[in-house]
Amino acid sequence: MSAEGAGGPDDAAGGAGGAAGAGRRESGAGGMRMPRRLSAALERVLDEGPPTLLADVQRAWPDACGAAIATRAEPVSERAGTVTIACENGIWAQELELIGEQLRARLDERIGADRLVALRFTADLARHR
Repeated sequence: MSAEGAGGPDDAAGGAGGAAGAGRRESGAGGMRMPRRLSAALERVLDEGPPTLLADVQRAWPDACGAAIATRAEPVSERAGTVTIACENGIWAQELELIGEQLRARLDERIGADRLVALRFTADLARHR
C-alpha cells in the first residue's frame, strides 16, 4: 500500500484517484488549479446588486468627500433616508457634522436629489472594518 493510499496528501485533498477530484479543471505547473481574480466577481455583484440608497452613497462617497475624508469615514448603514457615516474617532465625527450639509449636497449631485434625507456621523469606524 502506498503512502497516498494510506491517508496521504492525495486522500486528504480528494486527490487524483478520489471522487472529490473528479471534474476538477487542472492547469498550470504541477496540476494545480490557477486562481481566478476576485475583483471580476465582485464587480459583477456590485453591478447586478439591487440599487439601494446605501449602495449609491457608498459608490459616490470618495468622489463627494475626497480621499482624505474617505479614508477616515465610510457610509455603513441607512434607515428611512438617513445614512450613517462611521468615522475614525469623535473628532472626525464632529468635524464632518459641521460640514454635513455640504457633504449631503455633494452626494445629492451624484446620486440624485431628494433621495438622501440626512447624514448621521458616529465614532465607530473600527467596528465596521
